[in-house]
Amino acid sequence: MKAVVQRVSLACVRVEGTEKARIGQGLLVLLGVAAGDTSDDASWMAGKISRLRVFPDGRRHMNLSPADIRGELLLISQFTLLGDASRGNRPSFSEAAGPDLARQLYLEVAAGIRKAGLQVRTGEFGAMMEVELINDGPVTIILESPKKQAGKSSRP
Repeated sequence: MKAVVQRVSLACVRVEGTEKARIGQGLLVLLGVAAGDTSDDASWMAGKISRLRVFPDGRRHMNLSPADIRGELLLISQFTLLGDASRGNRPSFSEAAGPDLARQLYLEVAAGIRKAGLQVRTGEFGAMMEVELINDGPVTIILESPKKQAGKSSRP
């Protein structure tokens, strides 16, 4: 599972020209689900996003989480994060999960973030969307769930 997390002062998503969701200060999260990802990956990602300390404290150090600032989250499904353009110029999306698994795990990530007490708004899974944001900082972090080897995580 891969996520691009952007600290924003404003973000919104539109589907077919109609605004579906809008947030103020918080995080815009673009989420890609890989083939082979599981509920464990969704739980890990939800926890990491919920606790990610990318907001400034009184000394302007990134020490505060979304919960600390009462930030909002906008979660957008984006399978193109799993695109591989290492060969040729047309990306391959063979590493991306199929739509059923991707939808399930996307919803699990949203539920996990909500369970952590944060307000989450979402795009529309599988739709063509327009995402608008004001990147605050700019601060952009890329997260990847731990890779599995022989049934065990390769990271602590």
